[in-house]
Amino acid sequence: MKVDDYMKLPYHISMVRDETGGSPATVIWVEELPGCISQGDSPADALQMIEDAMRGWLQVSIDHGDPIPAPRRESSHSGKMMVRLPAALHAALDNRARLEGVSLNQFISTALAGAVGWHPADHASAHLEAVRRPAKRAFAEQKA
Repeated sequence: MKVDDYMKLPYHISMVRDETGGSPATVIWVEELPGCISQGDSPADALQMIEDAMRGWLQVSIDHGDPIPAPRRESSHSGKMMVRLPAALHAALDNRARLEGVSLNQFISTALAGAVGWHPADHASAHLEAVRRPAKRAFAEQKA
């Protein structure tokens, strides 16, 4: 396969806003391609930069005969999972949930979300913005 063939594959791209350095930047990477990372001043800029980084990463891998990982398949997460844990931990979680006046399920969900920095409002607003963006563009084109 050639670089252009790989560029058409559905690789997973992640980005985060980084405000730890001097100027804020958007850091972006391809999850399946180790070390394929870039950054830009804005999300749009970062998306352009990661395309160049991917092309370079893929070309070097092809030139050296290195294996190129395939994009991972989307998994279907139902929202249900079974977890085995020590009985004492189960009891402690149940006691804490009761003290806070929430169900054990809600308490564990909130604790896990906090552990990975996931906030439902952030997730929902990002999804909503992704849905709104094409609509805003179409509306702007209609007005023009």
